[in-house]
Amino acid sequence: MAYETLHIASDGSGVMVLTLNRPEKRNALSATMIAELTDFAIEMAKNPTARAIILRGEGSVFCAGGDLGWMHDQIKADRATRIVEARKLAMMFNALNEMPVPLIAEIHGAAMGGGVGLACVCDVVIAADTATFGLTETRLGLIPATIGPYVVARLGEGAARRVFMSARRFDAAEARALGLVADVVPEAELSARAMQEAAPYLKVAPRAVGAAKAMARKLGAPITTEIIDASIEALADTWEGDEAAEGIAAFLEKRAPLWD
Repeated sequence: MAYETLHIASDGSGVMVLTLNRPEKRNALSATMIAELTDFAIEMAKNPTARAIILRGEGSVFCAGGDLGWMHDQIKADRATRIVEARKLAMMFNALNEMPVPLIAEIHGAAMGGGVGLACVCDVVIAADTATFGLTETRLGLIPATIGPYVVARLGEGAARRVFMSARRFDAAEARALGLVADVVPEAELSARAMQEAAPYLKVAPRAVGAAKAMARKLGAPITTEIIDASIEALADTWEGDEAAEGIAAFLEKRAPLWD
């Protein structure tokens, strides 16, 4: 598979490495990356040779969240276009979340906004001890809408509310305490630790793994079509507000927003 914003590698063992490959944009989620991640998840669901997938980011950060240019386009778009684009984002997270192949994240640098969302749809997250995290949407006049169901499912409502609204950054140790991260290691050991997490999947029945993952989702917090639709409407609503227009404009103009 050839992608513009992703790099796929495999050593033939059944472990695949999926790399977000927009380092010049801090691996921000553009329209192209959203489409390609969705396509990748759909293809992996049909791939009998994929036993585990390791998700990482090229360059200095794992993922800086949504691409500001793409979000700025939504501010200027009509309601129907906003709904279409919000649905593409929501269904990307849903496709990754429902992918039967185990997904393991290795996070370095930073995971912000949608980057935290990506972490929350992974089955295991390993973080460098220098990594930072943040649900930074409210600084831009937005809310963590389409990622919200997955963040709350991973952290639980109480822990999620500690970081969901304030946009404050937190370190890998706090991310582990919140339940977002499973293990924290020195950055030099990150890839080896993620591969160690993937190794057991090479010795178990792949269809049983997928069925067990589906069962865990059913037993956990339900993420229904109605919940996803509500998150899409919420994101479109927020894109229409004055605060989003001001927050994104301030960021692009490298100035403080009015509420700062």
